[in-house]
Amino acid sequence: MLSGCGDVLNNPHPIGSEKTNTLYVPFTERSPKYLDPTSSYSNDETPFTFQVYEPLYAYHFLKRPYELQGRAAETVATPRYLDKSGQPLPDDIDGESVAETVFDIKIRPGIKYAPHPAFAKKANGEFAYHAMSRVDIQDKFRIGDFAETGTRELVADDFVYAIRRLATPRVKSGSFSSMADYIVGLKEYGEKIIEIDKALRKDLPPTARDLPFLDFRQHAFPGAEAINKHTLRIRIKGKYPQFKYWLAMTFFSPIPWEAEVFYAQPGMVEKNLSLNYWPVGTGPFMMTEFVENRRHVMVRNPNFHGELYPCEGEAGDKAAGYLDDCGKTIPFVDKVVFDIEKEGVPLQAKFLQGYYDSPAIARLDYGTNLIVAMGDSKEKDAEFRAKGIKLPTTVEANVWYLGFNWLDPLVGKGDTPEQMTRNRKLRQALSIALDWEEYIAIFERGQGVPAHGPVPPSLFGYRDDGPAAFNPVVYKKDVEGKPVRRSLDEAKQLLAEAGYPDGRDAKSGKPLVVNFDYLSSPTPGAKATLDWYTKQFAKLGIQLEVRATDYNRFQDKINRGSVQIYYWGWLADYPDAENFLFMLYGPNARALTGGNGANSSNYQSPEFDRLFQKMKFLEDGPEKQELIDQMIRVVQNDAVWSFGHFPTSAAAYHQWVFNGKPTQIIRNHIGYLRLDPALRATQVAAWNKPVWWPIPLIVLALVAAIVPAWFAWRRRERETAARTLASTT
Repeated sequence: MLSGCGDVLNNPHPIGSEKTNTLYVPFTERSPKYLDPTSSYSNDETPFTFQVYEPLYAYHFLKRPYELQGRAAETVATPRYLDKSGQPLPDDIDGESVAETVFDIKIRPGIKYAPHPAFAKKANGEFAYHAMSRVDIQDKFRIGDFAETGTRELVADDFVYAIRRLATPRVKSGSFSSMADYIVGLKEYGEKIIEIDKALRKDLPPTARDLPFLDFRQHAFPGAEAINKHTLRIRIKGKYPQFKYWLAMTFFSPIPWEAEVFYAQPGMVEKNLSLNYWPVGTGPFMMTEFVENRRHVMVRNPNFHGELYPCEGEAGDKAAGYLDDCGKTIPFVDKVVFDIEKEGVPLQAKFLQGYYDSPAIARLDYGTNLIVAMGDSKEKDAEFRAKGIKLPTTVEANVWYLGFNWLDPLVGKGDTPEQMTRNRKLRQALSIALDWEEYIAIFERGQGVPAHGPVPPSLFGYRDDGPAAFNPVVYKKDVEGKPVRRSLDEAKQLLAEAGYPDGRDAKSGKPLVVNFDYLSSPTPGAKATLDWYTKQFAKLGIQLEVRATDYNRFQDKINRGSVQIYYWGWLADYPDAENFLFMLYGPNARALTGGNGANSSNYQSPEFDRLFQKMKFLEDGPEKQELIDQMIRVVQNDAVWSFGHFPTSAAAYHQWVFNGKPTQIIRNHIGYLRLDPALRATQVAAWNKPVWWPIPLIVLALVAAIVPAWFAWRRRERETAARTLASTT
């Protein structure tokens, strides 16, 4: 009878859910802490915030290098440049001449917010839920408990409100300090808002959770204003081409004032009725269930204006099937369900059973781990292939490198022209000896590519056949034109020219000893890696003194510049070459800025700095590309880093999930995913067939145990009855 019901019986989700157009994914840590776009800045929050909210811009889903396009905005706005007197300047003006940049951003008309009680109105036009008491909300625990909902059109003033709200002292804003340096008047505005907030709280105890509504509509500043209903103007100081990337982050999502009024009412915060739990947006999905540390559900926003799936991408996308949904309206799935999975073993088991469509929707390390597992186990390889698991890979905007401290007398810049030459040749010799191809094969299991410069693939400025893809100091080209690492003999020759033949000082005869700072403690797991580094230096006769410490201690040493050679990495904040090249810009030297700069090698090169100053003010184009090429040539020759590797990342999806192109930059990707529920139901049923044959054996075993016991009980009963009868007679 059970086998004939047609449903999978061990499904952890509702029976029959595998047949629905619902995406099932796990989350492994606690519930997201901040879904308020002003505060949200954590990786585990992005699967929710980027689906619910629509910032001004987004990245084209398929194109690489990454290309900005309008999201809530119609297009990416062309900046206007002004001088100190407010007069317009030409588009190609140098950055030093620009006093102010103005962005006039057109908002798409007709966009509406998802249904929410904050917008609900009575028949007389008054808001239904803007004047509630604690009694009114005593039976309200989730947004769905409010019977009435409403909506309205998105307008430019909603973005103005959101930008003003960056200055609020009531929630932590991860972008305020950075934006206050650029947006005109925002820093002073923040100081003003602090005083206004203090005045509102003056009669309240410090621990009060119910705070008077802080209405940002009443407090303006010049850096953000609505020119008309659908035009937003943002003014920033100077020329800062990378500012446009900030407009693709959720910090610049619209916030309706109605939501602030709604959530500011007495008793709401203590019931977790706030933007951190119940966001209000215009995106393709809306939050309908938030069970903390257990389950979160987003469903299709019925008011979503729609977005067309792209029809162009990069080479290989058509063959990979990423263009099959060209021109169709997203989102494709009706619901997204996130369930908690605290342990890795049951998570992987449920994924392999088909109960999770992806094991990690916001991260790309899980897929890489599966690829490594396939390489280690023929059984795993056969199982994953038989189940059609998709593991698409990409080389993301991420680099790992071995850096030389420019302040160090041995491996740094050097004080005299002679010492500069010697130190440079020593760095070049070490860069050749460090076999990163071997490192990738051993420790990354082949999941990575050697780096020839600081700019990774997928970013403008990287060239497959240019400086970023070929380092002539460390490599030469074979007869087929492919880069091949220079020989160890060439490294030894450079070492001798540096004054250290066979790894010994030519003058004193003493062995050359260099100090290597590693970014974690010398645990058993790190021993193999540290041994590998020791062997690389030993190939040149150089002794490596490993100084492995915990990460906090490592950072302290980097900040002080008290390292000689170190290993570290960088993941892009935004997809621009400037975000990597600024790690070698002189004024950013970490030890010279009290730990505030990103130049951990404390590299100083007047030529590099001159080129960087010109490059950072340019939009992507031939002139910027040529400057990037020149900068990469400078740092390759100086060998300030031994350019390590760009790690490979991999997504993981089942065969019935489509359009899963891996990326760590694009966060609104869930809306582009498409399911085939019928295929999923078929495969899940095949992979989870109930095993019935043990049941008859169990029944027989029970009978075998019960029947003798029953006869024994009956025998004892008869014997007891006989003894009782004999005693009475």
